[in-house]
Amino acid sequence: MEKKNLAKELAGNAYPGRGIVIGKSADGKYAVTAYFIMGRSSNSRNRVFVEEGEGIRTQAFDPSKLEDPSLIIYAPVRVLGNKTIVTNGDQTDTIYELMDKQQTFEQALRTREFEPDAPNYTPRISGIMHLENGRYNYAMSILKSNNGDPSSCNRYTFAYENPTAGEGHFIHTYMGDGNPLPSFEGEPTLVGIEADIEIFTNTVCENLNE
Repeated sequence: MEKKNLAKELAGNAYPGRGIVIGKSADGKYAVTAYFIMGRSSNSRNRVFVEEGEGIRTQAFDPSKLEDPSLIIYAPVRVLGNKTIVTNGDQTDTIYELMDKQQTFEQALRTREFEPDAPNYTPRISGIMHLENGRYNYAMSILKSNNGDPSSCNRYTFAYENPTAGEGHFIHTYMGDGNPLPSFEGEPTLVGIEADIEIFTNTVCENLNE
């Protein structure tokens, strides 16, 4: 698989929607993840990230303008022991709660499907990072409708053991803007994570469509 430039991948897509990048730092010392949100509606844009415990959650920037919290207020990142969970919805809590009961990442996601936001049926994208005894692996998942048919849920999981330093994988909800929004296709994109965390963070922020 060709390794893509993350900045170009982001800049070349007017609306990737919500996205997750997981990988390993260039020096091989750190597990790395990024999560971003975008929005077309005023309700979707009215949110910010706040720290909560070892993770983060979304919060209304202006509570008086919050219309429907059901699909926009959630915890994108939670930590369960030596595992870090990152998702684009409240399935973060599902994964946390069921893995805490000894179920697997895939088993937990079997209880969920894509979002009920017809006609888009936004995919649920999820990632899990596992660090133990100096070893690191991660997995990514997408739950999506069958080409817009809400009666069928297509489930894909991609697992990466002992990832290469300076590389990661990028998955997002939409292939681009549109009505309805076209769901992500294929497997997560191989991208480079060549710089330190500050530059990596700025790369994501500065290349998203405002």
